[in-house]
Amino acid sequence: MTIFGERLKELRKAKKLKQSDIAGFLGITTRNYQDYEYGKVDPPTSKTIMLADYFDVSIDYLVGKSDVPKGR
Repeated sequence: MTIFGERLKELRKAKKLKQSDIAGFLGITTRNYQDYEYGKVDPPTSKTIMLADYFDVSIDYLVGKSDVPKGR
């Protein structure tokens, strides 16, 4: 699992959401979302931005460039 996948899973579980909930928000299949969490597929930039906005964290935090969730 990648840092991105680990953080995504952490954030999702903190909100008590299922993978299918986030997949629906992103407009993708649950399987496709699972691939993001497992580090099998890198999401397109547009989906990464949507995830950062949804979880109210910086993109740098999601991808592991920062350990501080908020960038501002």
